[in-house]
Amino acid sequence: MSVAVLLLLGLGLPAAEGRRDRCFFNRTQEYCVCYNLSEETIGSIIQCLPATVVEFQGGDVEKYIAFPIRDLASSITETLESLVIQKVIIGNVLVPEVLLARVLRFFSYTHVQELAFESCVFQGTGNWSDMDGQNLPILSLSFRNVTSAPLTGREPAFSSLSRWLETLEELAVTGSRVSSLPCAVGRVFRALRSLSLAQNSLGDGSLSPAFCQGAFPQLQELSLHHNNLSSYHSVCEAMELLPELRHLDLSHNKLMADPSSSCQWPASLRNFNLSNTGLDEVPTPLPPNLEVLDMSRNHLHAVDISLSSLKKLFLNQNLLQAVPSIRNYPMLDTLHLDNNSISELPRDEVELLGRLRDMAVADNPFSCSCSGAGGLQALAATGHLRQGWPGDYRCHSPAQYQGWPVAQVPASVLRCDLAAVVAPLCVALALLVAGA
Repeated sequence: MSVAVLLLLGLGLPAAEGRRDRCFFNRTQEYCVCYNLSEETIGSIIQCLPATVVEFQGGDVEKYIAFPIRDLASSITETLESLVIQKVIIGNVLVPEVLLARVLRFFSYTHVQELAFESCVFQGTGNWSDMDGQNLPILSLSFRNVTSAPLTGREPAFSSLSRWLETLEELAVTGSRVSSLPCAVGRVFRALRSLSLAQNSLGDGSLSPAFCQGAFPQLQELSLHHNNLSSYHSVCEAMELLPELRHLDLSHNKLMADPSSSCQWPASLRNFNLSNTGLDEVPTPLPPNLEVLDMSRNHLHAVDISLSSLKKLFLNQNLLQAVPSIRNYPMLDTLHLDNNSISELPRDEVELLGRLRDMAVADNPFSCSCSGAGGLQALAATGHLRQGWPGDYRCHSPAQYQGWPVAQVPASVLRCDLAAVVAPLCVALALLVAGA
């Protein structure tokens, strides 16, 4: 019995240098971590029973690969069903897949909803037929920095797991050198809402097969940051068959815009992250119903777009020399323009900018004339110039104010607009001369 429970909860014999062979329970956080667990020290796992999260670190279970796993006795299943564990984390473990296939079904006796593998190696292939028609309570599954056989050709395994996988809601496979995802695999995940394939090796040509007709029909959140994507148009084409997609993260890819692209993004898309993608111009087309657009950390010199539904726009760390007119964004409430090349705020835009709930223009080379310093001071007075004010707002010019905090620059009408003062004086002098 002890070995069966060990395999169920640990899938390994953890080994960590400098640690005793036991589990450590943090009662405040309801978190239990087990190191160097073995049959001889399995008694310490008892203290993990009140935990909601249990983590197992290290190990090699190859010596258990031939261990016969039978159905559990009713007394054991009742104990498992009484546990409050919600999440199990398994890290630094060599997992023979044939063993994993045999023990995974034991989770059906628990209330575990999240299962995470970190820095694991899945060895060989397993016979997943024991999982045919099996339900599992797990709704969230993640793999980070794992190594396994390629997914191509593994369709029978996914077929055996389909009863469970078609109810899975969250899946993350990150940092695991994934370069392709077969169409048939995506079609198994009928209820998946969130998918992260970040920090992998996906290229433009691998997206259309992965998101084929019928794959991920309920997908709402997709993260593809830190991959090998380069064509904005190809990504757009691959997303056309995801009718429920609301959040898309393409950050940290080196994207090239195609000005002749006629691709149409899903109308459902609301949140679009294009930060750190090497863009030197705004790509077109953009999803028409966006509410959040992040194009920070690029090389944009100008932004001239019109999105009537946009609420949040992030353009920090670009090369902008002017504030984009917010008249094109009637619903906008957040605008970030930090670390650009903006010297002053347009006088006719200051009042409009003051209506935003969150405005940030820190670390720009401000010209502290009236329209520069005065505009910023007026904007700060609204209470909406939040991030970095006043410390990160300093004058770049003129010379007498260089390095000054913008908040401390006195803004007088004379220095602000000399013409406004000189013109009336000239008129007055002319009248005096005429009268004389």
